[in-house]
Amino acid sequence: MTGATPLEALRRELKRRELDGFIVPHVDAFRGEYIPPNAERLAWLTGFSGSAGTAVVTMDDAAVFVDGRYTLQVATEVDTEQFQIRHLIDEPQTGWITGTLKAGGRIGYDAWLHSINDVKKLSEAAQAADGELVAVEGNPIDAVWTDQPAPPLAPIVAHAIEYTGLESTDKRRTLSEAMIVDEVDAVVLSASDSIAWLLNVRGSDVEFSPLPLAFAILHDDAKVDYFLHPDKVSSDLKSHMGEDVSIHDPDTFGTVLDNLAKAGKTVAVDAATAPVWISHRLRDGGIEPINRSDPCQLPKAIKNEVELKGMRTAHRRDGAALTTFLAWLSREAVGGDITEISAADHLEGLRARSDMFRGLSFPTISGAGANGAIVHYRVDDDSNRKLESGSLYLVDSGAQYPDGTTDVTRTVAIGTPTDEMRDRFTRVLKGHIAIARSRFGPDTPGSSLDRRARMALAEIGLDYDHGTGHGVGCYLNVHEGPQRISKQANQVALRPGMVISNEPGYYKSGAYGIRIENLVVVVADADDDMLGFETLTLAPIDRTLIDVSLLDREEIDWINAYHSRVRGTLTPLIDDQTADWLAKSTVPLD
Repeated sequence: MTGATPLEALRRELKRRELDGFIVPHVDAFRGEYIPPNAERLAWLTGFSGSAGTAVVTMDDAAVFVDGRYTLQVATEVDTEQFQIRHLIDEPQTGWITGTLKAGGRIGYDAWLHSINDVKKLSEAAQAADGELVAVEGNPIDAVWTDQPAPPLAPIVAHAIEYTGLESTDKRRTLSEAMIVDEVDAVVLSASDSIAWLLNVRGSDVEFSPLPLAFAILHDDAKVDYFLHPDKVSSDLKSHMGEDVSIHDPDTFGTVLDNLAKAGKTVAVDAATAPVWISHRLRDGGIEPINRSDPCQLPKAIKNEVELKGMRTAHRRDGAALTTFLAWLSREAVGGDITEISAADHLEGLRARSDMFRGLSFPTISGAGANGAIVHYRVDDDSNRKLESGSLYLVDSGAQYPDGTTDVTRTVAIGTPTDEMRDRFTRVLKGHIAIARSRFGPDTPGSSLDRRARMALAEIGLDYDHGTGHGVGCYLNVHEGPQRISKQANQVALRPGMVISNEPGYYKSGAYGIRIENLVVVVADADDDMLGFETLTLAPIDRTLIDVSLLDREEIDWINAYHSRVRGTLTPLIDDQTADWLAKSTVPLD
């Protein structure tokens, strides 16, 4: 196998196993957005480093499927002589499998890496080709990835009540009471952020999200079986979790599921997120798992008052760092020596001055000029560009703090922008303001608001190929469900306490990108039954890019009020030089 490419090595292993193909998603068994190095199978196979995507390999063909965020990135990272590139919405993997798999073909999948819903669709696709979807024992990539890293073993730490606002016992009791009403004996939890929220713990098994990777089972008596490596557990952690949380070695997970099946328990599994391996194990034990959405998702998304207080504090701290960065950039970028990497490093360094800083919440998107048009661009030494006069610079960044998670995007002009840049920026800003000023009823899903963010762009036939808003956790995942604002239908109503991003954009391939992102929290109006948003993010919006002639009076008033709040809140937190710049940058629009 010496000298074989990863694709060649995988095909040899598939032939040895008498398989005609294999599906490689960018997930681990816990199906979080960020995965540990040992689970980066898609990157090892294809070179694609984005956070979402799938490859499908047969003996003669191979394809990588990504969404609109990654269409430019994937073209630069993946060898198109080996892999076809497909848009996963317009050309989904299921259709490709049906059209590519030969009759009688056996296409394999790792049951730890696919949900029940995934497997149903993939099985139908294979059957449509007169083929068969086959669960494999042991991932074939693991068999040929000779220098695969070891799984992470970072310690788990308690997350204090001063940040969580609720004890784990209270959360578990509330969920267990609902389980009794629903006649469910046990719920298998596979999402690491749900378990971290439920047990008030955090960890560092993956980058950017403070998560310990583990499985758990919540019982109707509010007790929990928690499956994690013993090296992760300290005596202090055991004391924090209490007697009702039993810690088990991960190797015993299957046995505990077997025991539930033997006892004839009613066991709930989230068919959309949990590995299908869990359902297979329960069925093999003689019971049929019932499908229930992860019970932690909604209460985790609805922040309590302590969490919201922490989020507001985190955003003030973060806004001071970002504003200091923007002031520095305004002084230094004109010299032409600032690069995407040096800018991102400087911003991270400013955030790191706080003793509350725990790391970035995602890889900073630092895109100058044409690189800003790559929605989820990630700079490296080869792509690194200088911030040049006459260009736009887009920086999308965020941080993790014990009291909250941040995510903010600002687009700034380096030198003098063109009229087209100002037009497009202002249309994006109009969409941003439309979301920020929205009022809506209590049963409104985010998808009902999405069109408002796109209207000003749509007037001139433009749009953007990503959602307008995603949920955000509280010292958890920067991308969190179940709420979102997007074109795709979503029946989850926005509720008071939910934190969500507001981030319309516009991207001109090969030229520039524009995005304006703040985090907002859903709030109730005390005078009626309507809901709206309170903006959490505090940082100035580049006035030099605003074409005031495109704004109406209410939009101008919104910008002026926002800038007044930014200036008043942040001035006491920043140095005098930055404060002077901020005062000039937030002068009211005429």
